[in-house]
Amino acid sequence: MSTRTTYKTSLKCSGCVAKATPFLNEAVGENEWTADVTGAIKTVTVPDTVPEEKVKEALKKAGYSAERLN
Repeated sequence: MSTRTTYKTSLKCSGCVAKATPFLNEAVGENEWTADVTGAIKTVTVPDTVPEEKVKEALKKAGYSAERLN
């Protein structure tokens, strides 16, 4: 199993995830990332081989922000 990197995001709900999906699919790859908007901290997790700036830029294009947690 590969190592994953998690980002705290400004995503708030499943609608936000839907809006960000095409941007993350393009940057990271379809089925290569996961989002969790159920907890207090809303996160996106990607393979650690994806550059941090690529994730942040994809979310920025969708209108959201991201901060690396690990």
